[in-house]
Amino acid sequence: MYAFRTSLGPVELAFTDRHGGVSGAPYDSLNLAAEGGDDPAATAENLRRVLADFAPGAEVRDAHQVHGRTVAVVDDGPPAPRPDADALVTDRSGPVLLVRAADCVPVLLADPGRGVVAAAHAGRGGVVLGVVHETLDRMRRLGATDVTAWVGPHVCGGCYEVPAEMRAEVAARVPATFATTSWGTPALDLGAGVRAQLELEGVEVVDVARCTVEGDDLYSHRRDGAGAGRIAGLVRMVP
Repeated sequence: MYAFRTSLGPVELAFTDRHGGVSGAPYDSLNLAAEGGDDPAATAENLRRVLADFAPGAEVRDAHQVHGRTVAVVDDGPPAPRPDADALVTDRSGPVLLVRAADCVPVLLADPGRGVVAAAHAGRGGVVLGVVHETLDRMRRLGATDVTAWVGPHVCGGCYEVPAEMRAEVAARVPATFATTSWGTPALDLGAGVRAQLELEGVEVVDVARCTVEGDDLYSHRRDGAGAGRIAGLVRMVP
């Protein structure tokens, strides 16, 4: 069920893998996608199973991810419709913040002392537009001062082949993304870009990533196309 799970003081967080769910082929089996070709009843049951283990009875908050830099704040108001956003931030204890990925970089962030947590989805667009910076800015406006970030499973630079023009365009904005595939063609390393952005902000980075393309216990859109499910990053402050 988990590719990684840990706690830091009152903060609990995890990245899921593809095992322990009920989805049939080709999603076998813990597909947490909010959209796509899987049976909605199966994905709902998969999410129920994860939450029952990770945070029984907790409210989950997610977003309609749009490969941008918008950050949504989860406050004390009633649950709203899923926002168009690529990051969620809260200073409330209890809710589980959830982002989905299948090659993009899921990032979980926390300042346990100040009681602020966040979850971000950093795809190519989000890395270029600065979703990491926007997430940290919103966390700091809520009082965060000492943030740790966990970088989860994503496609590695050795597997993420792109046109040379795209590599040049992205690397001009985020130089750490410049990469070459293991077979010698232009590539992007989004994880390296995210880590560089976090470190520039003075954030302690815990890298627990594995390559989604190379790991058959993970989902990869690049490898599996429309048959790819989604893993999730989850974080919360325990009440």
